[in-house]
Amino acid sequence: MKVARISIDPDPYEPFRLAQGYRAGDLLFISGQAAIDGFGQLVGVGNFDAQAEQVFANLERVLRAGGSSLANVIKVTIFLRDMSNFAKIVELRGRYFTAPYPADTIVEVSSLYSPEALIEIEAIAVVDEAVDRT
Repeated sequence: MKVARISIDPDPYEPFRLAQGYRAGDLLFISGQAAIDGFGQLVGVGNFDAQAEQVFANLERVLRAGGSSLANVIKVTIFLRDMSNFAKIVELRGRYFTAPYPADTIVEVSSLYSPEALIEIEAIAVVDEAVDRT
């Protein structure tokens, strides 16, 4: 099976010595996406909604770089600093994903890469050419 690293430019994760993700066959394994901009700066400090928007934008960007999209996500793991945002996550899943919705694990954590980070999402997706649209 061919395995290829997924790259974006600029890559704000490069200083942390990790990959945005990997394509292994027809699957993409995407690293946890946080609310950071292209320069590695956290956006929306203290604002869950702003951070969630950035996280989904980052996730979409990496998926596209790997040959996929949010429509092809089959599994997400969502890390929240505060489970009181669960209802917002359900709303966001309805906005960014379509039925059949991806498998999902949501966990509350005491901290993420930064004390100000409120959400992180990692994903597994199928590449576009592997999706049967008939």
